[in-house]
Amino acid sequence: MKPTISSFAGLCALLISSTVAAEDFGTSIPMRAGNATTYYVKAAVGDLEAMDFMVDTGSGYTTINEQTLGELEQNQQAEYLRELRGILANGTELVVPVYRLTRINIGGGCQLDNIEAAVFPGNTRQILGLSALKQAGPFIFSFDPPNLILSNCPSSELLASAPEK
Repeated sequence: MKPTISSFAGLCALLISSTVAAEDFGTSIPMRAGNATTYYVKAAVGDLEAMDFMVDTGSGYTTINEQTLGELEQNQQAEYLRELRGILANGTELVVPVYRLTRINIGGGCQLDNIEAAVFPGNTRQILGLSALKQAGPFIFSFDPPNLILSNCPSSELLASAPEK
């Protein structure tokens, strides 16, 4: 009988501590559902206008495209770090440059500084990956309603939203 009571007490303690931890998640960023099972957030990189980033918790890096990199370089808001050899979801191997971005503002309410981003060729889709999400984590990816809930965003004044493209 005692093991059952202590197990129940342990479960209650775990549920209470989980509830307290969930309250620590303070910045809710709305996501937009895309095709299939993709979700997007608005994010502004450097001084650029906000643009769509696909949220991908399976991507180790945030990615930007060459067009975005070109605009950031004009304003000295991207610094080359190294080359990265990666395997894409379709099995293709690709070597891409990695840059440090001065900042990324996710949803107008979560500014992260010095984010590493891989640069993909052309005007490809941009991805909000773990190199940024780790800095804002822990985080919750909510489907209904679609929100990205971040716990480690600046707590000072709310950041102004960047204008959308």
